[in-house]
This record gives sequence, C-alpha cells and structure tokens, in this order.
Amino acid sequence: MASTNDDPDVPERFDARLAQRAKAKDSRPQNPLEMNDVNPGQHYGGKLPNTPLAVSTISFLLGGVCLLGFSLFVTGGSHDHWWTTWQLGFFVQSWAFFHWAEFAVTAGWNRGRCNVDSFLLDNGMLYHIANGAALSEYLISLYLKPEWKTFKYMSSAGVIIVLLSQALRSSAMIQASTNFSHAIAWHKTDSHQLVTTGVYRWFRHPSYAGFFYWAVGTQVVLQNPISFTLYIIICWRFFSRRIKVEETALVRFFGDDYKEYRRKVGTKIPFIP
Repeated sequence: MASTNDDPDVPERFDARLAQRAKAKDSRPQNPLEMNDVNPGQHYGGKLPNTPLAVSTISFLLGGVCLLGFSLFVTGGSHDHWWTTWQLGFFVQSWAFFHWAEFAVTAGWNRGRCNVDSFLLDNGMLYHIANGAALSEYLISLYLKPEWKTFKYMSSAGVIIVLLSQALRSSAMIQASTNFSHAIAWHKTDSHQLVTTGVYRWFRHPSYAGFFYWAVGTQVVLQNPISFTLYIIICWRFFSRRIKVEETALVRFFGDDYKEYRRKVGTKIPFIP
C-alpha cells in the first residue's frame, strides 16, 4: 500500500489548510470578549469593562438587589428594623429593574448598539448624587419624623406612576428598535427611520417622558418633598436642553416630515412643547 507521505498533493493540501486557518484567525475580532460599541464606528470609551463577564456580573448584582427590594415590597416591609419599609423596597427594586431593563431591551431589539454602557450605570455623577440624596432624605426623615411617611395613598399613587412610566420607556425603546440610541445620533444611517406609530403617536419623545415621570414617581413613593422638587427641576432642565439639541439633528435627517410630526405631537413633559 502506498504511503500518504508519497502523495505529491499532501504538502499543497497542508499549506492550504494552514492558510485557511490563518485567514479565519485574522477575521476574528481582536478581543473575542468585546461587544459592540453603543455607537457603531466609535471606539468604546466607557469606564466599565465591555465584556460578557462584566455584563453577567452586573446582571447578577442588579437581580439580587431587585429581588431584595421586591421581597420588602410584596411583604409590606419588615418590622425587625425601622428602615425596612415597603416604600424603600419598591424604590430599590425599581432602580435595579430600570437599569437591567435598559440593557435587556437594547440587547433584544437593538443589538448593534448594545454594550455594557447600555445599563446606564455610568450615567454621570449628578445622577448618582441625586439617588444618594433621595435615599438620605428618606432615611433621615423616616428616623426623625416617621409621621411624615404615613400617607399610604400617596405612595400607592407613586407606585402606579413608576410602573406606567417604566412600561412607557421600555415600549418606546422596543418600538423604535434600531432607530433608538442612548446617545444622540449625529449621522443618519440608511436604515434610520422616523417612528410615528405606537406610543410615538402620543409622545414625541416617549423614552424621555417615561424616564421623567419614572424619576418623579419614585420620589412620590418615598414621600420626599425636597427630592421630588429637585428631581423635577433637574430632569426638566436636562430633557429641555437635550430635546432641543436632538431635534436639530432630527430636522436635518427628516426635514419637513419631522417638522410636521413635531407640530402635531407634543412631548407630554410639562413646559416642553
């Protein structure tokens, strides 16, 4: 029987396999653990590592916080400690679920823009200060003046506001799909379309309106008069400026179509037409 070593085509086939492997290796991403940037074509520059390990760890931690808050909420709080109230549980649960949902919806309906920044945890120092101030106000006032936190109907109304606002924001992101971006888009892609159906029939910027009322609603739940006022002021200033800047780009993208849409549909955020 002839040996395969005597086959003159063996070296050529071997070289071909080596070339094929080298080509496949070159086509792989430099780091297979890297995910897509939030903005295609721009280098990821977030502070959190953009890896599946980071995503799974953050999801696990958010899930744990959400479960802890949910358990306090559904059980009506715990009598073992003065601070373990159902209002605090709902606030913590809502915060954790919001950040998880931002990533989950982006991953499910807008994969090309999904990365670790989609959690919106690296959302600016002012955002974290506002959350810390809200928690501090609630705990201090609950300890010093617990009678200030006894308006159950107010907290119940806040729960409804938060749930509806979360549904509005997530629905807006799902319906916009690949047309949605956490960052303002300055360049129009071929697939970019003007979405005017679904919740966009009633809200010109439903994701912004959803977050505005979500944030304010959390302070209604906690019955925080100071943070309630500050949240309204901060969120209003942020969205009034952002909408003005973003709509400059949208008019450039869609021209008269967007102008007509803007004329017919309001933002439903107070004093932002």
